[in-house]
Amino acid sequence: MIIIQLKGGLGNQMFQYALYKSLKKLGKEVKIDDTTGFVNDKLRVPVLDRWGATYDKATDEEIIALTDSKMDIFSRIRRKLTGRKTFRIDEESGKFNPEILEKDDAYLVGYWQSDKYFENEEVIAELRKIFEKRPQDLMNDTTSWTILQQIECCQSVSLHVRRTDYIDEEHASIHNLCSEKYYKNAIDHVRSKHSDAVFFIFTDDKEWCKEHFIGPNFVVVELEEGQKTDIAEMTLMSRCKHHILANSSFSWWAAWLNDSPEKLVIVPEKWINNRDMDDIYTKRMTKMAI
Repeated sequence: MIIIQLKGGLGNQMFQYALYKSLKKLGKEVKIDDTTGFVNDKLRVPVLDRWGATYDKATDEEIIALTDSKMDIFSRIRRKLTGRKTFRIDEESGKFNPEILEKDDAYLVGYWQSDKYFENEEVIAELRKIFEKRPQDLMNDTTSWTILQQIECCQSVSLHVRRTDYIDEEHASIHNLCSEKYYKNAIDHVRSKHSDAVFFIFTDDKEWCKEHFIGPNFVVVELEEGQKTDIAEMTLMSRCKHHILANSSFSWWAAWLNDSPEKLVIVPEKWINNRDMDDIYTKRMTKMAI
């Protein structure tokens, strides 16, 4: 059996789910542990059900068996004498590891942020069926529908700015904060191809963006907060014709969901500081200095 630990935010969970679907397609017995990864993360919860995604859930007993974590006295003594006999595999880098797709028994802990984990066309079709939602299934407020109409009627570009959790002390050493220069160069690149581009800004720091992106061709998207606001935002982003990404799995998936052959996708050339992330980039992406 293979168990994938679910953890992180929406985009990260989508990568983990994509690996789950890929392993299922390979005929593996696969389940998801949607509890353990959130025990020490008070800001995040399992959210795949917001897409209507379903999966086989691992039981406590199955997790314990794969990780050799029984807490009875005999098991603890045995582990001290002979070591832990665990099938746990922690992702060591952000690069694609083909051996993961060959496992039959494993407890997988990581983010698996590469489309190389789900290259099968049937898997891709399944993921699109789950993650490509009709706007009417998500949006019941005037603001969302107005933004959608604007996006569909112009040369729209989603521009993702992620700041608040990237500038705190805990994350600053890991995540690169995309600079104003990165966004300026990305905007100039898009405008060199489409002079009439309109930039729809999706962000966790709306006030900062209102101060730094000024003009009639910049729209800071502000949706009403609700249970499905995150997937409504991702859906709106995916409906844009082009994309300027932050170093975030959230905007990565928004760009992936847009399968237009004409789309431009601009990405920061350095994703994070503490690991090699070369395989998060796809052939459709244009890298720019961060």
